[in-house]
Amino acid sequence: MYKFFVPLFALMTAAFFSRAYAGTLDTPSFIVTVEVNCPEGHVVCDDVTYTGISKKNGITITLKGSTWHTRGRDSTPGRFIGYRFQSGEYLYWVLGEGALEIRKGEKVISSEKGEWAR
Repeated sequence: MYKFFVPLFALMTAAFFSRAYAGTLDTPSFIVTVEVNCPEGHVVCDDVTYTGISKKNGITITLKGSTWHTRGRDSTPGRFIGYRFQSGEYLYWVLGEGALEIRKGEKVISSEKGEWAR
């Protein structure tokens, strides 16, 4: 019986720690899925995937990014703000409160509020 439980426990542990979590933000112009590819419980993650679909033309973009937090005086992560992604000159911010902002340099290209569907 011991031989059965050890492999089963190892398999369940590996599945738990490799699991990603995600959410989908639905704004007036975009459907954005954010997938955090770090194990749950990690405060900071530099392996986050953004998949955005334009409702106007159906074009899809996939980006890699990270979580975004305030920083304490000692540089430790503080309050969760959202996620940041970059593609060339474009910066994509997906805020935890349910907003999407796309910038090109300092210019705001798009700023929309949406609803999270988890």
